[in-house]
Amino acid sequence: MDDNLDELYRQILLGVGEDPEREGLLQTPERAAKALQYLTRGYQQSVDEVVNNAIFDSDNDEMILVKDIELYSLCEHHLLPFIGKCHVAYIPTGKVIGLSKIARIVDMYARRLQIQENLTKQIADTLMQTIAPAGVGVIIEARHLCMMMRGVEKQNSKMTTSMMLGTFRDHDRTRSEFLGLVRS
Repeated sequence: MDDNLDELYRQILLGVGEDPEREGLLQTPERAAKALQYLTRGYQQSVDEVVNNAIFDSDNDEMILVKDIELYSLCEHHLLPFIGKCHVAYIPTGKVIGLSKIARIVDMYARRLQIQENLTKQIADTLMQTIAPAGVGVIIEARHLCMMMRGVEKQNSKMTTSMMLGTFRDHDRTRSEFLGLVRS
């Protein structure tokens, strides 16, 4: 990450007409730089590091679902947050992944400049590639501050995206079971 990020934030403050030397803003460029580094830490992570060999043999062939995984990301168009929850399900074919690793995969991709549509696909594709299940389903529901604070200013809008791969795409019963479990 650029060591000069705090100076760039100082320039932003000047650009909006603020005085970076006033008491309340004295440390703001450094704090903002650290916050942005934290919010985009997904760039410094890889799937291998996140999964950390937490893949285990299993004869389970029934759906595994993790619901309501909180996510926080930054919209790549306006650098404003979108905040929501992610539901991830898969049907194993001999391998399962450690429970926390699913949430860590969500976080790794969410902590990059993103659009929700791509985030949904990245999570699903990564699980398919990592554990080769019969199928993966991912649903993300999020509120976007770029739509709430600026532009159309719609406070109650929520975006839902989904990605269905394998049996979740090919079999209506599997998809219906997943959707029913997410709603319950």
